[in-house]
Amino acid sequence: MTGPAAAGDTGVDPLDAAQERRVRAVLALGGVPQSDLPDGVQQVRLRLLERAASGREAPRDVSAWAAVVASNLAMDWHRAKRRQERLGERLASLRQLAHPSGEDSSVLSLAVTRGLDELPDAQRQVVVLRFYADLPVRDIAGELGIPEGTVKSRLHSAVRALRARLHEDEVV
Repeated sequence: MTGPAAAGDTGVDPLDAAQERRVRAVLALGGVPQSDLPDGVQQVRLRLLERAASGREAPRDVSAWAAVVASNLAMDWHRAKRRQERLGERLASLRQLAHPSGEDSSVLSLAVTRGLDELPDAQRQVVVLRFYADLPVRDIAGELGIPEGTVKSRLHSAVRALRARLHEDEVV
């Protein structure tokens, strides 16, 4: 694959390898199970191709656009599943993978995962886009169509809640 496709190209993947990795990471961090990640990546590709086919202008930054679409897909997935059921499944799989030695990184990862699951959807979305997809606040605001101040406020509230959760779990 040679890279992102222009609106008229055919047979070329609209996402390059780095963009696909970023989309997978955003989906996974948004709570989409590993088994559903390929479908999520395909949904992002499809939306990019549909956008090009409709004659709309290509996104200014395809990578940022794809990360936001992936984040929205993850939020949709969350809404479609019962939260407690999913959390129970994820915790069970994490316990199976955990080493009896109780490595600090495993404990921290589990605590952060739990904390992310407890955040409201809007806060989880900006945290994943900012800290895991590495998008600047300005780009997040532009892609989500909300003011930068709203992004900053959601980030502040989310980080405060995550920090409290980590202290509550005595991880930090």
